[in-house]
Amino acid sequence: MASNKENFYLDIMSMKQEVSGSFNLCTVRFPDESKVSFAVDCGLFQDNSKEKIDIRNEMLPCKAENLSFLLVTHNHVDHIGRIPFLVKNGFRGPVYLTKPTGALIGLALRDSLKALREYSKRFERKQLYNDEDVAETLQRLKAFDYNVEFQPHPNIKVTFKPNGHLVGAASIMVVISYPGEEDINILFSGDYNNKNAFFNVPPMTSDVFKAPVSVIMESTYGDMNSREIHKIFRRNVTSWIKEKGRVIIPVFSLGRAQEILYELKLLQYKKKIPLDIPIFYDGKLSQAYSRLYKNNILGIDKEMENFMPMNVTMVDKDVRARILEMKGSFIIVTTSGMGTYGPAQTYIPNFLSDEKALIHFTGYCAEGTLGAKLKEAKHGELLKVSGIMIEKKAKVEFTAEFSAHAKADELIDFLKQFENLKMVMVNHGDQDTKAVFAKRVMHEVQPKQVGILGECYAFRIGAYGFIKSYPSRC
Repeated sequence: MASNKENFYLDIMSMKQEVSGSFNLCTVRFPDESKVSFAVDCGLFQDNSKEKIDIRNEMLPCKAENLSFLLVTHNHVDHIGRIPFLVKNGFRGPVYLTKPTGALIGLALRDSLKALREYSKRFERKQLYNDEDVAETLQRLKAFDYNVEFQPHPNIKVTFKPNGHLVGAASIMVVISYPGEEDINILFSGDYNNKNAFFNVPPMTSDVFKAPVSVIMESTYGDMNSREIHKIFRRNVTSWIKEKGRVIIPVFSLGRAQEILYELKLLQYKKKIPLDIPIFYDGKLSQAYSRLYKNNILGIDKEMENFMPMNVTMVDKDVRARILEMKGSFIIVTTSGMGTYGPAQTYIPNFLSDEKALIHFTGYCAEGTLGAKLKEAKHGELLKVSGIMIEKKAKVEFTAEFSAHAKADELIDFLKQFENLKMVMVNHGDQDTKAVFAKRVMHEVQPKQVGILGECYAFRIGAYGFIKSYPSRC
């Protein structure tokens, strides 16, 4: 029997977001007029604008108690950082995630709580959530292996599919059923990549590609092709060290930090970096993640467990103070990746006016972050950083070669594998990038419909794809 799109459908909306604050609200309406609501991810908004952050992070698109369950794609704060806020506001359902993400998320949420506590004190704001909310969140976790189907609801089946974006990351297949009706199949890509330096990423199983499916597709690099990526990191670091300079490398705590450390180890092995050059690794959370990498509980390939370079010092506050007074050549690997948070807030202002310093960003820097500000500034320009006017004399470089996100051509190739693609909903990208990528999907993949999530429109999806769109709260 064909599905009656008037009585069996999924409504999906995304809070107005670009590349932070991920929250996809899904509401299923069954033929018997019953409904169930769930969400995919609940992340923190990250921006330099205090007022903008406060407004966004304190908003939810629904009553938290009305959500039956939550699905998590991966352990980045822009995808999981507001789950305790959801719990604080009445959410009492289970939180489903992969087993590696389950091993990591406690560290991430406690670190997020620490940052929010400091933020609330500095700006005299009410704290977004507290220790009890984090503890309650961790009690609600239910972890599954990849490719194991489970049922969070009698009419809903979910499977976590392997994803190279990050250790523990998943694309999520959701199958919504009802007797006598055709299934509604939805795939949430999550932040997506088909490869990872630390583990093998198996291809997605053929049943996903054969099913009539609608896909929620990320677009962080939706306006860039893989061939446009120039590998400059090794050359820049080695040449700067050769000239007796100092190198500061902002990294994301999970994934990027470990990959950059491995890159430095390879440069040592190839004798591009002398073994007597000190390497400092700063960021308490990132250090904790690295210890988990080495403990073989996250599914890391055995040969990649020993990724640390030689001559590494784990930095604490005392060591950090000494680094700021050091002369000569050294390398600092520090969080955060966009420069706005973590120890990078100390190092970048200190070395930005140093002509012998190279500040080398290794990934995406969102609009409003310190990294984006430095990218736009000319050499010699005066910048206000942490309230201090500083002349930009350091060399500042950016590379996308370590990005954990697939590029536009790789995303297109992924979508082309679907044999019965009903609709693509583009999300998680800058506003202009989402529009560029959506047009490309329409021309090159040619699904029945292409929509853009997070632009104040919700989409109604049935077994045969798009039904209608309507204004949403965003």
